[in-house]
Amino acid sequence: MDFLVLLIGLLFGTVLAAGIGERIRLPYPVLMLIFSALIAFLPIIPEVHINPELILPLFLPPLLFAAAQRSSWSVFRLRWRSLILLAVALVAVTVAVVAGVSWVMVPALGLPAAIALGAIVAPPDPVAVEAVAGKVRMPRRLITVLQTEGLFNDAIAIVIFQAAVAASTSGGDVGWDVVPKFLIAAAGAVVLGLAMAWVVGSLNRFVPNLVARSASTLVAPFAVYLLAEEFHFSGVVAVVVTALELGRRARPQDSEERLTRTAFWDVVELLTTGAAFGLVGIEMRYIIEDEGRELLAFIPGIVAVCAAVLIVRFLWMMAIYRIGGAEKNSVPGSLKEVLVLTWCGMRGLATLALALALPGTTLAGEALPGRNFVVACACAVLVVTLVVPGLTLPWLMRVLKLPNDSREADRMERELALRAERVAVETMKRSPAIQQLPPDRRAALAKRMSSLHAMLESDGEDESQKLLDRKATLEIMDVVQREAMDAARREVLDARQQRGVDPEAVDRVLRRLDLRTVTMDRREHH
Repeated sequence: MDFLVLLIGLLFGTVLAAGIGERIRLPYPVLMLIFSALIAFLPIIPEVHINPELILPLFLPPLLFAAAQRSSWSVFRLRWRSLILLAVALVAVTVAVVAGVSWVMVPALGLPAAIALGAIVAPPDPVAVEAVAGKVRMPRRLITVLQTEGLFNDAIAIVIFQAAVAASTSGGDVGWDVVPKFLIAAAGAVVLGLAMAWVVGSLNRFVPNLVARSASTLVAPFAVYLLAEEFHFSGVVAVVVTALELGRRARPQDSEERLTRTAFWDVVELLTTGAAFGLVGIEMRYIIEDEGRELLAFIPGIVAVCAAVLIVRFLWMMAIYRIGGAEKNSVPGSLKEVLVLTWCGMRGLATLALALALPGTTLAGEALPGRNFVVACACAVLVVTLVVPGLTLPWLMRVLKLPNDSREADRMERELALRAERVAVETMKRSPAIQQLPPDRRAALAKRMSSLHAMLESDGEDESQKLLDRKATLEIMDVVQREAMDAARREVLDARQQRGVDPEAVDRVLRRLDLRTVTMDRREHH
C-alpha cells in the first residue's frame, strides 16, 4: 500500500512539475528528480523501496517505445554511422576508461566490479535527452543523433554489466565472449521485435475497437521486453524494433487511430517519465543515508569517474568532428555542436536501475567488494550529467547561438505538402465517381484539392499573402462560432447532471462538439 501511495503521489507531482517546468522553462524530469529527492528527506515520508529487478521492466519498455515512435527506419539508415560510433563504440570505450580509472583509484574494487561500474555509467538515457533537449531550440539534426544514440546504447551496456556481475560474484574474469553474446542478443531481439510488430498489426486489423487497438501498443512493449529477457535477448533492441516496425506498417486509413494513439502515448510518456525520475530522486536519498560517512572517503574516486565520463565523451565527439567535419551532413559539424552533444550525454533511469541491481554478496556469501563505491559513483554521475546539464542547457543554447534549421524543416514540410497535393489531384482525376458530380461541384472539388498544400503547410510564406484578405472574415467567423460552441458545450454538460439523461449520449454529442472546435483551432493556428 505504501508503494501505491508513493506512485500516486509521483504521478500528481509529475503534473505539477510539468506545469512549473513550462512556466520557468526547465525540463520537468529534472524538477521531479530534485523535488522528490528533497521531499524524501522529510520525516513524514515513509521509507519505500522498489525491487531493483522491477525498475527496468516497469519503466524502460514504455519509455523506449514512446521515444522510438518518433523515429523511423529511414533515420537509422541515414545515421548508421552515429549508431555504431555512439551507441556501440562510445559505450565500449567509456566502459573501458571508467573501469581503468576506478580500478586505479580504488584497487580493492576488483576489475570485474570496475567493469560493472563502467557499464552502469556509460549509456546516456534516451528519455532524459528527449525530455531536456526537446524543450530548447536545438537544431533538429542534433536531436536526431541523440535519439539514435539513446535508443540502442543500453543494449551493449546491459550485456557488459551482466557479464561483469557474473564474474564479480563467481570470482572469474570478463572475457571477449561478451562480443558474440551481444551480437546474438541483438540479432535475436530484432527477429523478436519484427514478429511482435506483425502480431500487433494482425491483432489491430482483427479488433474493431479503436481504444483496444491503442491499448495493444501499451501491452506490446512490455510483452516483447519480457519475452526477449526470457530468451536472453536484448529487451531494449526488441522494444525499439517493435515500435519502428509498427510505424512502418501504419495504414493511411487509420487517421483516427493515430490521433487517439498519439494523445494516449503523450499521457503515458508524461506520467511514466515523471514517476521514473521521481523514483530516481527518492532512491538517491536512501543511497546517501546508507553510505553515510563513507561518502567522504569516496570523493576522490567519484570525482575521477565523473571527469572520465565527461572527458571521454568530449574527446570522442572531437574525434568524430575532426574526421568527418568537412562532410556536409556530418554531426557534429562544428565545435559548438561538439560542446552541445557532450553536454547532452545525460544518464538516467538505466544507470540507477543497474546500480541498484548490483548484488550485495558473492556466490560464496561474502560482501561484494566496492559495491558501496559503485552505487555512490553511479548517483554522482547521474547528478553531474543530468541535473547540471538539465538546468543549464537552455542557457548554453542561448550563449552558443547555433544556426537555426527551422527553414530547412519548413522547406521539407512544403515539399511533403506539395507531394500530397499532387497525389490527391491525380487520384481525383482518375476516380470514376467524379464524373457523376455536376460541373460546379467538380470545379469546387478541383479547387479544394489544388489548395491542399496551403492547408497542410505549417508556415507557408508563399500562401500567407494570398490568404490575407480572407483572414479578417475568418477571424470574425471563428469568434462567433467559438462563442456558440462554448454555449452548446455548457448546455450539454448541464444536461449530463439532469435525471433521466443518458451520460453516454451526452458524451457522444460532446465529443462531436469538441472535434469541431479542434478543427476550428487548427485552421486558425495554420
